[in-house]
Order: sequence, then structure tokens, then C-alpha cells
Amino acid sequence: MNGAESLVHTLLKSDVDVCFANPGTSEMHFVAALDRIPGMRCVLGLQENIVTGMADGYFRMAGKPAATLLHCGPGLANGLANLHNARRARSGVVNVVGDQATYHRQHDAPLTADTEGWARGASHWVRTSMSAAQVGADAAVAVQAARTAPGQVATLVLPADTAWNEGAVPAEALPVPTPSVADPLVVRSIARVLREKKNVLILLGGAALRGEAQALAWRAASAHGAKLLSEVSNARMTRGQGAYPLERVPYPTDAALQAMSWVEHLVLVNARAPVGFFAYPEKRGLHYPENCEIHVLSRFEQDAEASLRALVEELGAPAVAMPDPGPRPEAARGAPTPEGLARTVAALMPEGAIIADESVSFGRGFFKETFAAPAHDWLQLTGGAIGCGMPLATGAAIGAGGKRRVINLQADGSGMYTLQALWTQAREKLPVTTIVLANRKYQILLGEYQNVGANPGPTAMGMLDLGNPTLDWVKLANGMGVEAAQATSLEQVADLLAQSCAQQAPFLIELVI
Repeated sequence: MNGAESLVHTLLKSDVDVCFANPGTSEMHFVAALDRIPGMRCVLGLQENIVTGMADGYFRMAGKPAATLLHCGPGLANGLANLHNARRARSGVVNVVGDQATYHRQHDAPLTADTEGWARGASHWVRTSMSAAQVGADAAVAVQAARTAPGQVATLVLPADTAWNEGAVPAEALPVPTPSVADPLVVRSIARVLREKKNVLILLGGAALRGEAQALAWRAASAHGAKLLSEVSNARMTRGQGAYPLERVPYPTDAALQAMSWVEHLVLVNARAPVGFFAYPEKRGLHYPENCEIHVLSRFEQDAEASLRALVEELGAPAVAMPDPGPRPEAARGAPTPEGLARTVAALMPEGAIIADESVSFGRGFFKETFAAPAHDWLQLTGGAIGCGMPLATGAAIGAGGKRRVINLQADGSGMYTLQALWTQAREKLPVTTIVLANRKYQILLGEYQNVGANPGPTAMGMLDLGNPTLDWVKLANGMGVEAAQATSLEQVADLLAQSCAQQAPFLIELVI
């Protein structure tokens, strides 16, 4: 058995059975092993940032890591932006990166690179296998790292000769540590804060945003008048009917500071205290008051639901019904607005839909208008590296077994980073509806330009404008094998969204806004 074969067998033994791939020469022995050994679903992406973004979306829905197959250091570099997002989402990913044969590195061939060095900035665990006999054991450790709560990015560098050399053996799956629960002393301390202090906010992140954890958080908060918010960017949030109508800390600095201005005690549940995405002249970078005290119930790697249950028991908090979000909204009419689009999506999305949100500036108010939608999951851009939306939606559809409709709310500028993901959606026949918000400019950057005290002139506008020439998303989607249509009104969006949700195939709506 060669090293590549031992790698495939080890991944399968470790319950890694999906590989998102964009292979090259150094990875051909791994590709051949995947061809010979049944059990691995291989999904081709046409650029490495699609591959890594799909792996992120897959983990968020499947709850287990997929493998990626990337071509040498430059291929890894192409995928780093969405690995950064995956790391911020705390998604488990096992990267397999081909590399020069161990004895060929000395010749400094054109693709020779500091692959490990590039991997470290976006990975929790990095290792290079130096012999075929080592590959199986290294792969088992990589999967163990990726599956360690809440999820980690693991990168295994595979020199070509370690893949083709014989004498390798697969390794058995390694045990994964069970997430810990908040210490009883911490639980009692947090309970005392809730009972005795005023102006308490419980900030939820990570696994605390899932169904039962949300219910427990609301029960703890309502017992003594605390309030709930979520982090601004979240990997996956349970939303809609039956969930708590949870708002986020706002993204803009001024809005965030105003929203948090009343908070004297901030309780973190698998979250971090909010900070600004960027610094601005003479504005506070921490988005909570200077006199606010920070209390940590549970860290990222701890069991949020069990920790919240312990807090509820310590408080003796009675059961309490979720706030009623009201009836499901009706589809809006007329010219596109953020509120109208959100209501239209809420009115027409099927039960159990998945929203992959890279709407950027247009979508900041979507949450309030979708509280009464059918039960669904909402996935967000977590690391700020744009170009995640389409790959995220693609991987999420696969992670959900192709059985749930994915609706990708996609800004046009960031969509151009990774539109090749549409091709994978077409090849895999995935139930993804992409709504491209075509304002034909980098709207978020126009706001940021003004935030630094400047007004855009002709040179600046030339760098922030996407309308010369105009992007034709219908033709772009058709060229990738995806059916598409343009909408200029919310009535047209409603008709197209309903049509797309009725078929097991990808569809793209270009919404001119």
C-alpha cells in the first residue's frame, strides 16, 4: 500500500467521507487512490478558494470535517481567504496539500514554496509527512485536530514521494476530547451577576446560537431581566418560528456603541466581547462601555448548552415560552428595499431552509424582518474575507445532504470573487437559489470611505464602481450551467424564488437594486 492509499483509508476510518478538490501534478497519486478506493465523495471546485469555502459550509451543516485537496503552496495560498473565514467560524477542515518530493525541494523548482509557513496563519494544526509510513498516523492526528471542539483547521502537507512510496499502513480513528462544561464556581458567579446586578447583557456565539441552547439562554435571561444579543458574525444560527428573535451587535461602530451603551455587565457564552472590524480616528475600538465588566460563562471550546443548563438550574429559572414573532410575513411588492426583500424571502422560503448570507451592507436589517419566517438556519460571513457566500452555500447544500433548500443572499462585488462555485452547484445538481444584490458598486466601501472623513472623487469612485462595464449575472450564471433570470421588482423576485424552490437544481436571480 502506498502513502496516498493509506491516507484515503485513514480518512474514511475517521469518518471523513467528502473531499473538496482542485488537484494538480503533485496530488495525482492521491487522486488515483480516491479512484481505486470506494467511499469518498469527491467534489471539484474550479479554484481553491471555492474548495476551502465549500469545506467551511459543509462543516457548519454536517457537524464533521471534510477534506480539501489543494495543489502545493500556491494552491493553498489561493484558498487562504476562505480558510481564514473557516477558522473564524471555528469550522473543522482537513486540508491535504501536495508538495514537492522531499528530495526535490533542494532544487528550488518553480512551485517550491513555504507551504507550512503559509498554512500556519489560517490553521490550528500543521504537519508535513516525511515518509509514506508516517502518512496514515499523521492523517489520523489531523482529523482528531479538526474534530476537536468547536472545530479546527488542520493542514497536512504531503510531499509527492510520501504519496507514491510503498510500505504505508492506514491508521485507526483517534478519540476526540469531549467538550467541558463551565466550572460550577463560574456558574454560581454568573448566577450572582444575573440576580444582583443591573443592565446585564448575555452575548451568545458559536454553539450557544443553536436551538436548545437559545431556549436555555432566554430562560436564564428572563428570570432576572437580562437581555440577549448575538455576535455580529455567526457561523450558524437557529432562527425563525420556535427560535428566540435574536438581534446581533450592529456592524457599524457608531451603531454598535449606541446599542451597547447601557451595558454594565456583559456575560459571554461561547462568544467574545465585541470589537470593531476596523479602527477609526477618535472612535473607541471596543464596542462596549469602559465601565462594563466582562464575565465568561463558557469559552469557545466548551459545551454551551450544558453550561447554560447548569446556569438555569443554579438560578432555579422557571420554564418560559419563546417570544411570539407574529405571523409569517407576506411577500412585499414594489421596488426592491432591504426590508421588502427580507419579508419576501421569509414569506417564500421552505421549512428548514438554509440562508447563506453575504449580503454585506444591503442585508444589515434582514434579521428583524425574518423573525417570523419558517424555522431555518442562517450562516454568515465570519472572518470578513469576502468571497465566501457562493462556496459556503455550495458546501452547506452538500453538508445538508442535498435535502434542504439553500438561499444565498449575495452581494455582487463579493460574488465576483468566487462565482465559479455556480459551476459546482450545476455539476452536483444542488438545491441552491442565489439572489445577487446587483447595486453595481462596492457600497460598503463607499460608507467606509466616508467613515474616515473623506468624500469620494472621480479617482476613488472609479475604484468603487462596478458599472463600467455592467456585470451581466444572467449570462455569467448561464455560462456556468445555472438557469438564471433578472428581477427589478419584489413581485418578480417572489415569482422566481417560488419557482426555484420547487425544483432540485440551482437557480440565480439577479436583483437590480
